[in-house]
Amino acid sequence: MKETILIVEDEQILREVLIDYFLNENFNMLEAKDGKKALELFESQKVDLIILDIMLPQLDGWSVCKRIRKKADVPIIMLTARVEEEDTLLGFELGADDYVTKPYSPPILLARAKRLLQSRHLKGVVKEKRLISNGITINMSARTVMMGSLPINLTHTEFEILSYLMQNEGIVLTREQLIVRVWGYEYAGDDRTINTHIRNLRTKLGDKADAIKTIVRIGYKFEGHA
Repeated sequence: MKETILIVEDEQILREVLIDYFLNENFNMLEAKDGKKALELFESQKVDLIILDIMLPQLDGWSVCKRIRKKADVPIIMLTARVEEEDTLLGFELGADDYVTKPYSPPILLARAKRLLQSRHLKGVVKEKRLISNGITINMSARTVMMGSLPINLTHTEFEILSYLMQNEGIVLTREQLIVRVWGYEYAGDDRTINTHIRNLRTKLGDKADAIKTIVRIGYKFEGHA
């Protein structure tokens, strides 16, 4: 079955270029030129990945991302002409999985989209593998996380980071290792974005947050206990 990508971009020429490029790669495409239409399509259609511009009429990309994250963990790549670090970190804090700065290369954007979709697909075919430690249970096939009997709603990227840490319990993972795992070798972003995702994870884990240990100037590790 073809996967469906929603392009949310107010500049018609850019939107058309991306749509043609992804159509040539055999994706189903949906398009929106403003935030309000994007949410309408998301509510009414099955969407596998969203490419979301920040500067949109009616409702900006940050607001769209925030509303979608309240309902689903669909991968989101944000597009922006702004390069301030604070803007990038805000996007990740709101639940974006990747961030691409304009002007961008369609092949690079395609590669990032494919990686997110492939990662999601591969986890979906694992046969009921479960990771259990420190009161946290991950069902890899269903891509669900439970803390005790309570479900935790994680973004795609947060799920990837937590599951990778738990698969390597007790082992120190560098920020570079985490980046390669989640975004691939071609990722050119600041490794401090990992810090933002870890902070979000700890917030959602609540009193289990201390299971993720910071190793100063190196990275992180997951420490479970009985």
